[in-house]
Amino acid sequence: MSNLTTSISVQIDKEDKEQATAILQKLGVSMSGLINMTIKQLIMRGRIPFDVSIPKEDLELYQYFTKDELEKAAKELAYIEKHPKEYKGFDNIEDLKEALLSNE
Repeated sequence: MSNLTTSISVQIDKEDKEQATAILQKLGVSMSGLINMTIKQLIMRGRIPFDVSIPKEDLELYQYFTKDELEKAAKELAYIEKHPKEYKGFDNIEDLKEALLSNE
């Protein structure tokens, strides 16, 4: 590792970086170490050294919803997460059932 002569800069989501860093810390690996290992494996294998695919659960969603419908739902969820006070919450199933059945 003493012959490092160049650097790269990568833009990633802040939350993704925090989650990845926490996992790597538990493994005793730095972000730079992970990137270097991945690049070495890419060179040695001549391909991406891990499976790159859509998780099966996501594939199943596409059987029932279009990509546009899933993107719209994701945007709505993001809005709800940012504005939770605009939405009524429930502490138990009985209150939720009552609200659903009362057409509020």
